[in-house]
Amino acid sequence: MPGDTSFEDTACGDRPDRRALILVENLSVPFDRRVWQECTTLRDAGWTVHVICPRGEKRDTEPETVIDGVRIHRYPLRAATGGPAGYLREYGSALWHTARLARKVGPVDVVHACNPPDLLFLPALWLKRRGARFVFDQHDLVPELYLSRFGRGEDRLYRAVCALERLTYRAADVVLATNESYRDVAIRRGGQRPEDVFVVRSAPATDRFQPVPPEPELKRGKPHLLCYLGVMGPQDGVDYALRALAKLRDEFGRTDWHAVFVGAGDAFDAMVELSRRLGLAEQVQFTGRIPDADLVRYLSTADVCLSPDPRNPLNDVSTMNKVLEYMAMGRPIVSFDLKEARVSAGDAAVYAPADDEAEFAKLITLLMDDPEKRDRMGRIGQERISGPLSWRNSQASLLAAYAACGERTPVSAGGPVRTRKRRRR
Repeated sequence: MPGDTSFEDTACGDRPDRRALILVENLSVPFDRRVWQECTTLRDAGWTVHVICPRGEKRDTEPETVIDGVRIHRYPLRAATGGPAGYLREYGSALWHTARLARKVGPVDVVHACNPPDLLFLPALWLKRRGARFVFDQHDLVPELYLSRFGRGEDRLYRAVCALERLTYRAADVVLATNESYRDVAIRRGGQRPEDVFVVRSAPATDRFQPVPPEPELKRGKPHLLCYLGVMGPQDGVDYALRALAKLRDEFGRTDWHAVFVGAGDAFDAMVELSRRLGLAEQVQFTGRIPDADLVRYLSTADVCLSPDPRNPLNDVSTMNKVLEYMAMGRPIVSFDLKEARVSAGDAAVYAPADDEAEFAKLITLLMDDPEKRDRMGRIGQERISGPLSWRNSQASLLAAYAACGERTPVSAGGPVRTRKRRRR
């Protein structure tokens, strides 16, 4: 990767004044685009930035490296399989490696932990006892994620998940929320003071999402290309999209399209099988994860992009990265009517009633038949990404959050922990 150097080549000489340690468990870095943007923002503001994260399988595989001045420490991690016991093994291993590598990094001024899971407050507390301040970067509402995946709100595991979130909030000096809905949860449920919760929206890297000339051959001989980009987990709605495409064919008589689904996840194999059972195998292509250049080719050629996330406790209040990426590429979107989908996309999307697959299919036909509307929606999306939803605004909020941590705490080992009063429910 351009910009890489060996870890040994960047031995520490004189220590800069401010050191931040970012903890991530569910993705490698810089593959995690949000975390990488935060790293480079802090670096450009004069921070020395360390990251502890898992190793990737095909990229981000080096145990230790420096990329563009950010020091990355990676550990081996096997994703959970086999139910709760698998998650216990995964999280136990991640915590052990995180603690081991945090000791290697040494004293820091700020420890910045990104969920899920809501367990990284444990190494953060160890660092707080040595003088660090704790920034909780809440990427997901884990109780809502649990309900959306398992649908059980009274069992012991759910109660444990809620307790871990409360402990994380209690330990945090500052909370970063990805949108106003998450900020409201941090204040209402987490007992945070409003002035301690900062909205740092995820935003696509515009240098990564630059349209290129469309390639008609990607449409496989059809007039229209439909595109889905993103994770394929149980809560991501790929099954809703496939059933909507079957209705597009069977109820609306439309076969003038080819669809491509880009991405991977827990439900990938099940979605390929569902496509086969619905008789869509000839019209629906699953690519898995692909290089950025190929992703841009598909999005630049797409006529309509799909955001089929069903309404559930998590999706209704979450900002979907794929929606922002579609907008950056100037693509019109069909989405279910979710609170934060409307906040993000505005008039760059059309909205079917939640979970209504037939209406979703109808809106696809509307956009396929109206190129002027597609172009107008695409321009609206690009204007929103370059304006109110731009990473520039999030950069300012991130740096304000770090400033709100207070004056620098001495980072001598075993030093006193500075505390402050906090509003509690």
